Amino acid sequence: MRWIGGRESENVEDRRGSGGIPGGIGGIGGIGAIVVVLVGLFFGIDPSMLLALLNGDQTTQSDTRRSDNDGSGSVRDDPMRQFVSVVLADTEDVWTQVFKSMGKTYEDPKLVLYSDRVSSACGLASAASGPFYCPADQKAYLDLSFFQQMKDRLHAPGEFAQAYVIAHEIGHHVQNELGILGRANAERAASDRSRSNAISVSIELQADCLAGVWANHADRTKHIIEQGDVEAALNAASAVGDDRLQRQAGRAVVPDAFTHGSSAQRVRWFKRGLETGSLTQCNTFSADQL
Repeated sequence: MRWIGGRESENVEDRRGSGGIPGGIGGIGGIGAIVVVLVGLFFGIDPSMLLALLNGDQTTQSDTRRSDNDGSGSVRDDPMRQFVSVVLADTEDVWTQVFKSMGKTYEDPKLVLYSDRVSSACGLASAASGPFYCPADQKAYLDLSFFQQMKDRLHAPGEFAQAYVIAHEIGHHVQNELGILGRANAERAASDRSRSNAISVSIELQADCLAGVWANHADRTKHIIEQGDVEAALNAASAVGDDRLQRQAGRAVVPDAFTHGSSAQRVRWFKRGLETGSLTQCNTFSADQL
């Protein structure tokens, strides 16, 4: 994938080395930090501010972008952070133009890099949760160790495969900006488990399609795709299919338990977005076949 020298986004929030909670946990223990975060989320107060006050730390979230938090030097010396920043910038450029063509304004999301665990407006999460998007704070969250897991455990290496993961999470932000995510989640909350899972699958497959739309537009304008990149992304989409993950866990394949879609479905919808470059081709909610 061609990305070196590309514009880097200013919307990367680097929390690595701080336990995923801005300002760290300083003078209070891990359990205390969790309690503070839960209280903050319950009352609608930024947990990072409460933690900062309790620890006598005036560091703000924006300050965490100054360094990579591990004492090794400038973030400019961190190739993986640069890669993520360039991919995020590409998504900003693409979706800004797509929204403009629809007479809408695209609001850039933040992308939070963390290690091991992180607090968000959607609650606490660990690296085991994988990358995720929180509509409540309009941020995508990524532990970069997931990319190593993709290579080692899922056998899905490659930069374009990694870019697909980022673009998928940003796809959820696109859904949120368009009001799709809010409506879908409201319907999920009012549904039984089987129906809720089915809606979740439609949400995730649409995000796959939107990741493909991004790749189509980014390649047309910046020629980012190199030989083998598409195959790598399709392999990554297949690797995170619910049926494949269920088999890897030694369980029987249970379609009613799917929340992200099968390998074949994830590949199909990413390809649709990649080949058409059209947001209108990504309506998984009314498709005859997923």
